[in-house]
Amino acid sequence: MEIRRNGSQPSAKGPEAYFTGTVRIDAPFSGSGGARVGGATVTFEPGARTAWHTHPFGQTLIVVSGLGRVQREGGPVETIRPGDIVWFAPAEKHWHGAAPDCAMTHIAIAEALDGKVVEWMEKVTDEQYGADAAVR
Repeated sequence: MEIRRNGSQPSAKGPEAYFTGTVRIDAPFSGSGGARVGGATVTFEPGARTAWHTHPFGQTLIVVSGLGRVQREGGPVETIRPGDIVWFAPAEKHWHGAAPDCAMTHIAIAEALDGKVVEWMEKVTDEQYGADAAVR
């Protein structure tokens, strides 16, 4: 058993190459002994979001607080709320982030394939983000 104490790891800023806006990554974790799973708690300030990306084995998001947005390629922008669990299938191109006027925090969980967890792509444009999209 291993317990990683809250606050034992410093917060990290989401890299500008992969995120738009202010994003904070806390408590990153990974499996050991051959386990492929890893994740982190990620907080997006209002309007902040990821770039388009995929995961080789998919990704699970557990929304902890705030109001957010998610979209898979070809689908509508969807609103996510605390308690929602979002699953993106393996290799499904998608993005996620906060609502325009509200921050959002989620726990992101994904598995690595040959040590790689994510394939980053182009940034989400303001038009794709849809700052005026209807709440679903």
